[in-house]
Amino acid sequence: QVQLVESGGGSVQAGGSLRLSCAASGYTVSTYCMGWFYQAPGKEREGVALIDSAGGAGYYTASMRGRFTISRDNAKNTLYLDMNSLKPEDTAMYYCAAKRSSYCSYARSWFDLWGRGTQVTVSS
Repeated sequence: QVQLVESGGGSVQAGGSLRLSCAASGYTVSTYCMGWFYQAPGKEREGVALIDSAGGAGYYTASMRGRFTISRDNAKNTLYLDMNSLKPEDTAMYYCAAKRSSYCSYARSWFDLWGRGTQVTVSS
């Protein structure tokens, strides 16, 4: 059974850091495009970053490119998101997503595997 399980969320003060993890089971992450998305209360789910099967990374906004880093450890079958200089507006549920493909699409609907999310709360 293919499954994605996020962890690492929590409550931090503005300016702090967190590392989110997404453990994959039932498949090999190296053959998948994987990504991180976030959803604040009452808002649509939006993209944070993507990483393709070759390890090439892409970010949805310049702000996230400068503060967040997506990476993957194929040996551990795990995806990561290092979040630095966190802001209160980063408060959201963060989701891991995947699709078996050598390339990535930025379209949220393109992904067909999703985790249940991990909550990140940033206080001012």
